[in-house]
Amino acid sequence: MKRIVLGFQHVLAMFGATITVPLVVGSAIGLPLSDIALLMQSVLLAMGIATLLQTFIGSKFPIVQGSSFAFIPALISIGSGIGLAAVEGALIVGGILEGLTGALGLIGRLRKLFSPLVTGITIMLVGFSLAHVAVKYSFNFFVDSAGTTIWPSALVALVTFITTILVALYAKGTFKTMPVIAGALVGYILSMILKLTDFSLVGELSFFSLPKLLPWGTPVFDISAIIIMLFAFMVSIIESVGDYHAISAIAELPIDNKKINRGIGSEGLSCSIAGLFGACGTTSYSENIGLIALTRVSNVQVVQIGAGILILFSMIPKFSGILASIPAPVLGGLTIALYGMIGVTGLKLIKDKVELNDRNTLILASSLVLGLGAPQLPPEFLAHFPTILASILESGMAVGAISAVIMDQLLK
Repeated sequence: MKRIVLGFQHVLAMFGATITVPLVVGSAIGLPLSDIALLMQSVLLAMGIATLLQTFIGSKFPIVQGSSFAFIPALISIGSGIGLAAVEGALIVGGILEGLTGALGLIGRLRKLFSPLVTGITIMLVGFSLAHVAVKYSFNFFVDSAGTTIWPSALVALVTFITTILVALYAKGTFKTMPVIAGALVGYILSMILKLTDFSLVGELSFFSLPKLLPWGTPVFDISAIIIMLFAFMVSIIESVGDYHAISAIAELPIDNKKINRGIGSEGLSCSIAGLFGACGTTSYSENIGLIALTRVSNVQVVQIGAGILILFSMIPKFSGILASIPAPVLGGLTIALYGMIGVTGLKLIKDKVELNDRNTLILASSLVLGLGAPQLPPEFLAHFPTILASILESGMAVGAISAVIMDQLLK
């Protein structure tokens, strides 16, 4: 029973990003609420399958797979221009190509570029580049950008955050490993009192429904759509390699070329499966790495149970709707601690493994500024760049990692 509860905690930790991707994509391309619910159902199933593949045949790290923000621009562009059938086709082809890069050992060979300095910078940016998301969640920015709910939202986020850290630091026994569940429960109850919860989606969803194969029709294999999607895959691969190093450092698990290759190969296969079920592209999730850093529970079976819960939720849409009703400020209170724990892990790695001489300090400082600064460029400005470069600039971790690798190799 304890492992089931801990597995559900992983589902809670990831649910903010989980529902955000299909909601953002569905809304941007003008899907009706019923189709957005179908997209969310497909996403949950794909995430559960991807996590099982990653933990059983992939890297075998206790790492959760979920819908990646890196795919959002491509999904919106293809979905609104050609249609979701073209999204299916692009994910299937892109997933096959990603799988081949892992199967052929191409990604693992790049591991020599990830020195302790580069790895530490990458891990820091995995957490710190998400800082703005946690703050925006806390003030309910994504739902209420006009700011009419700033103060009740801030109160919910603060109470959720305090509850989470108090449980993590001072609770005893089994309860100490469940800070996210405690924080989410307290924050959710307070949100209902302050009328920040929205149950409209719950009413629209059926109680039981099996996910459908190719829900958007026969896949369309459009060359331009595939090329656009491949840029997203490239960013996703860079982020995943950073996540593998992060979970290796946090859970004190060995990492080698074989694990990296198998992990990327698994992610490629999962993305092709996601395409078959009409979902979004999947990748490793930083939120759950932060949860492991906070709780120190790195049992892979707990993550696999979480994957099973995701698959179950994909068949019971009402439950998904209830989780989707968790207000953004609750997620903000949770992710402030989770994202921060990842960043501090990278900082600790640099402190323990890297001599902070002039060279290394310069690389660290420059990479952090570039990695944290590039994603602040507004979308209308990024539109002037080639698609591949714009996709990279939107990912702080990708910018920082690439900068650190280049400087680490050149500044001998």
